[in-house]
Amino acid sequence: MGLRTKIGIAIAGTAAVVSVVIGLLVHHRTVEAQYASARSQARDRLQTAVQDHAAGIDGDRTLIDPPDLPRPLADAVRRGKWGSYLDWSGKVPQMWAASVYRDEVVALKRPYEREAETVRDLDRVLWISGAIGTALACVAGLLVATRLGRRLTASADTAQRIADGDLTARLPLRGQDEITRLTAAVNTMADALAGRLRAEREVTANIAHELRTPVAGMVTAAGLLPPGRPAELVRESAARLRELVDDVIEVARLDGAGEEVRVEVCGVGEVVRRAVAGVRAVSGGAEAGGAGGAPGGVRVEVVRDASVETDPRRVERIVVNLVSNALRHGRAPVVVEVDGVVVRVRDAGDGFPEGLLVGGPQRFRTGAEGTGLGLGLTIAVGQAKVLGAGLRFANPDGGGALAELDLTGAVVRADPPDRP
Repeated sequence: MGLRTKIGIAIAGTAAVVSVVIGLLVHHRTVEAQYASARSQARDRLQTAVQDHAAGIDGDRTLIDPPDLPRPLADAVRRGKWGSYLDWSGKVPQMWAASVYRDEVVALKRPYEREAETVRDLDRVLWISGAIGTALACVAGLLVATRLGRRLTASADTAQRIADGDLTARLPLRGQDEITRLTAAVNTMADALAGRLRAEREVTANIAHELRTPVAGMVTAAGLLPPGRPAELVRESAARLRELVDDVIEVARLDGAGEEVRVEVCGVGEVVRRAVAGVRAVSGGAEAGGAGGAPGGVRVEVVRDASVETDPRRVERIVVNLVSNALRHGRAPVVVEVDGVVVRVRDAGDGFPEGLLVGGPQRFRTGAEGTGLGLGLTIAVGQAKVLGAGLRFANPDGGGALAELDLTGAVVRADPPDRP
């Protein structure tokens, strides 16, 4: 149940309770006033009837020792008191008044139908007015709740946009109520978060750029070392360090939101084969046995090829990162399947960590076994976002990890390729 519905129900319920309470009070006070007026009139007429009876003159409405006198009134009269009684036992209510004169009971009665009809009309008016008031309160409550709900929804949507990475999202400030304070707090939080992330990204990018030159010199120097196992270790470490610096620079560039897509027509299968062929195996480079020039342990399967109009360099970069991640953190065999504009990369490892499936890849966050910095998948997600493609991660029932790249959103044309 949404907040607007809860506010509307609360206002409608309050209006209904107020209407019932006011109706009961008006009903009770009206009944009391009518009864007091009728009782006063009955007492005056009874005094006149007793005086006339003492003078030997009885009116048409004067009753002497009536047999149908109500028992409560008869008991009061026997104790020497005068009284009145409202009898509701018959079809028509009767107002009785009686007193004793010597040994005789002098009584009067008259129909109480007019007063009862007045009360019924009043109750009917109270019910109608209460229903109209409750309906109007419902409408007013829904209007107020809708207005408040829209403002709260806008605040929630803006907060979600900020959480999704749109640090320019802000809300206009209107009024001086609590929701305005909440809006101001969201805007302040967005400003602080944007400033902090901007500073962190600038520091990261600057450090990466500063490291690029010495790392390049380190790679060049490592290439001059004499052959041997120590030289191989140094060259591998230098190459890994250069790859890491390049990844950090690419992440910083993707964060800058200044990337341009260079569109051209290409075959999905061809791009995938080229990307897989360029992947370096984690332990010792490419080996024979892979399909389509793939490194050992990686197999390319083209179920259905398609030609698309997109940026092939970015698609290739995404596939390279997905296959490299599968080789580094999963287990062979790694299968890369091309099904039209959908590319699936699946390994036989233990699957993606639960945190990655819930919140997506996070940079500088290690995997399930404490390895990796999360840059490869982060770059893949960033490149897919630039292309407008979809990239999802899952752990299928058969085991392993599955990354699925859907180029539907990035495709201008999806026709069968001219050549296999």
